[in-house]
Amino acid sequence: MTAANTPAQQENTDSPQGLGFALGAYFLWGFLPLYMKLVAHIPPAEVVTHRVLWSLPLAGALLLFLRRLDDLMAALRSPRTLMMGCVTAALISLNWGIYVWAISSGFAIEAALGYYINPLFSIALGALLLGERLTRPQMVAVGLAALAVVILTLDAGRLPFAALGLTVTWGFYALAKKSLPIGPNQGFLLEVLILTPPALAYFVYLSATGQNHFFDGWSNLLMLMGCGVVTTVPLVLYANGAKLLRLSTIAILQYIAPTMIFLTAVFVFKEPFGGAKLVAFPLIWAALVIYSTTLIRQMRRKA
Repeated sequence: MTAANTPAQQENTDSPQGLGFALGAYFLWGFLPLYMKLVAHIPPAEVVTHRVLWSLPLAGALLLFLRRLDDLMAALRSPRTLMMGCVTAALISLNWGIYVWAISSGFAIEAALGYYINPLFSIALGALLLGERLTRPQMVAVGLAALAVVILTLDAGRLPFAALGLTVTWGFYALAKKSLPIGPNQGFLLEVLILTPPALAYFVYLSATGQNHFFDGWSNLLMLMGCGVVTTVPLVLYANGAKLLRLSTIAILQYIAPTMIFLTAVFVFKEPFGGAKLVAFPLIWAALVIYSTTLIRQMRRKA
């Protein structure tokens, strides 16, 4: 039985194992900006390339250890599974690219905003596409988040593209991941396999044109190889957690990572935090308090 067919997933309930996986993933993602800042001198597309290439052996080794390669081979023979894998692979690669660019370009606060909005975007997707009912307070929470985006847009004269890009790509990735008809570990390796040919082609192009940073000393080599570890470990944890938790619970737990990213951006990276952000972020936090309070009450009534 794959993770996609576990009782917890069939009943759309939460499991302690899923909670542990998700918490581990979000804490690791919270520290990820510190690592990405160390490779900020390397173009984001090249960093994403190495996130793919060095995730492949790790994800493959994990599946060998779990003895689930047969499941992957069956998925590769299924056109429907391959199509869904292409969708999730495209979404996660876009998400990685936007994130790496945001951190390296001094928009870590905007990245935090994107992941703050994401839980509210996820519940909106749940309501629109999965038929999950929203209470009036939850609708208010979504409205406050939308207002915060409007305020930031009016102040900056542009949409917060990094924040919205991260929100949309990760929100749809989470939704599509729940629909991928194979286990989470097999699904991640499938995504990496799909992304490997274009990543390898880009690596060869960079080498042929003298733009490859991989061979510019041991520091770059080791940091780029390490991108596989910092990518694979939290994403595998998340993939396992997402299969064993409700979409709304995943949304609540996502507060951890953006809070850590926000604190890192302000106190470590010293990004400016003032003006419209002093209005928009409290609106987002208020929205999350309203939504999470309502969700906790619902869970207590069901207990």
